[in-house]
Amino acid sequence: MSSGIWQRGKEEEGVYGFLIEDIRKEVTRASKLKCSVCKKTGASIGCVAPRCKRSYHFPCGLQKECIFQFTGNFASFCWNHRPVQIITSNNYRDSLPCTICLEFIAPTPTYSVLRSPCCKNAWFHRDCLQVQAINAGVFFFRCTVCNNSDIFQKEMLRMGIHIPEKDASWELEENAYQDLLQHYEHCDVRRCRCKEGRDYNVPDSKWEIKRCQCCGSSGTHLACSSLQSWEQNWECLECRSILYNSGDFQKPKKHTLPNTNVGITDCLLEESSPKLPRQSPGAQRKDLLRQGSKFKRDISTLIIELGFQIKKKAKRLYINKANIWNSALDGFRNQNFNPSYSIEVVYVNENDHFGREHPGSKQEFLCLLMQQLENSPLFEGSLSKNLSLNSQALKENLYYEAGKMLAISLVHGGPSPGFFSKTLFNCLVYGPENTQPILDDVSDFDVAQIIIRINTATNVADLNSLVNECYNYLELIGCLRLITSISDKYMLAKDILVYHVIKRVQAPFESFKQGLKTLGVLEKIQTYPEAFFSIFCHKPENLSAKILSDLFTVRTLSDVQALGFWNSYLQAVEDGKSTVTMEDILIFATGCNSIPPAGFKPTPSIECLHMDFPVGNNCNNSLALPITSTYKEFQENMDFAIKNTLRLEKEENSHFIGH
Repeated sequence: MSSGIWQRGKEEEGVYGFLIEDIRKEVTRASKLKCSVCKKTGASIGCVAPRCKRSYHFPCGLQKECIFQFTGNFASFCWNHRPVQIITSNNYRDSLPCTICLEFIAPTPTYSVLRSPCCKNAWFHRDCLQVQAINAGVFFFRCTVCNNSDIFQKEMLRMGIHIPEKDASWELEENAYQDLLQHYEHCDVRRCRCKEGRDYNVPDSKWEIKRCQCCGSSGTHLACSSLQSWEQNWECLECRSILYNSGDFQKPKKHTLPNTNVGITDCLLEESSPKLPRQSPGAQRKDLLRQGSKFKRDISTLIIELGFQIKKKAKRLYINKANIWNSALDGFRNQNFNPSYSIEVVYVNENDHFGREHPGSKQEFLCLLMQQLENSPLFEGSLSKNLSLNSQALKENLYYEAGKMLAISLVHGGPSPGFFSKTLFNCLVYGPENTQPILDDVSDFDVAQIIIRINTATNVADLNSLVNECYNYLELIGCLRLITSISDKYMLAKDILVYHVIKRVQAPFESFKQGLKTLGVLEKIQTYPEAFFSIFCHKPENLSAKILSDLFTVRTLSDVQALGFWNSYLQAVEDGKSTVTMEDILIFATGCNSIPPAGFKPTPSIECLHMDFPVGNNCNNSLALPITSTYKEFQENMDFAIKNTLRLEKEENSHFIGH
């Protein structure tokens, strides 16, 4: 890419045709050139645009989004003169998926977003295209929609995509497809009954291995899953869960519990364990390469991508702060409400006889709404919550509305929920049938005591006595079972757990899940569970002086002393030397007690004004700091204003709720 060197030798001379003396001359020339980005010397690459004198290092050029053409004379263009894709008319109002990773992007050509020259509706992330080009090579790199290679490659080379002159990576790997020539022969059920081991396979016997009819990469001995013949269909647990979630899965009819050990044992053996596919190192490596970029996505990026669905058309919500839940419910249930429209919040007060309206902060409203949702009777538990069983809420379809609210909040820039139990989250991602609850999920004290007493029983007599004592309850929930050994207590306790945490709330769960499908949120969660787990099951990190200092940008030319007081004040609050908290400061300025996963919009800002007390504006996330002569006066005024403003708002809301 260096501007002052040419390939004057043959391929085998010097370094790939670049002669040693030429390389030394170029090093000397570059040592006198200063990089326009980092201001250090050694900038050997120059923009080829006429009269442009910018020079830069290759990494600095990438950082500033320069374009390097890996063809012809290997020309380089700075950020002001780089080639662009000309779109005559843009009729795309909504976001479109990248045809490689399928994530939604705004269909506007930028450095990071490119359009196919041969298919007008094919858009790509630049990073996706570059990875595809490196893997496919010049012989297989083509448009993913129409398979054109000539026009497509020419345009991508012009836009700086490097297409190596090599065969595709999948063609170069030795024995890359060897696994396809082998049958899977391994028993994967939870309890394999074959004494010869899981790999034992004898055709035309009960120890013949039957493969999953859907994926073929999991198996079971016929006897281990109570299959009478090889012709019977069998699906592994993983495929069964997919069928279940798709709606094609038919649940088996319930039968009365048999009074023999064999019936219970066979029932346990019918379900396979989660798959543990055995792959060659090459196949494992390909899986990691394929899945690495997919699952290690940043949560803020994922939510911003979901936000691409939001249209510019706005829908106004009239919200009574004293009754956030019902106000939001009325607004979201309105037949004219569309979750993909932008939301404008207007605060109203039903006790205000003049009918005055006040512009409100969308993110403050969503933050208050999520607090209401967390503390609503739709959930039970202290910190980590599960769905409750509330017949009135079910009748009013409130579980669906709760899921819808949560989805809308996330897409529109609301806060992290942070209160889901791991069990509830796993039910949403992997399905209830693949989730095992724990004792901490049981919020009912009496049920928890029954499970504890069962787990601590030391002999069959005590266990049977406990079963007799709880006979009516166990019969009612369908968990009554024959006790023949002390080990039966584990299955009994597990059955009660599964019933109380999962089966009991099946109807609320299905309704909540349907609501969470709004704007494609549930699908996104199931695609990137690790990223979403962090915001569904964990509260945001505690605020610190550094976090708040970095969060607020300084607007216009501000008083240097006041800014110094501001940083000292943040440190004093963090050290506990103030009557307010970090959360109080954030609420005062933005209306939110935590930073949303996608960040604030607009970005929080501070300015210094000649006044006695600070002023927070939730609508534009701004904080005006007072200019004082001493730090002591600054801290006292900040503490007084923040503490009393939040107290008055709380008392006002409590007063209206009381009425």
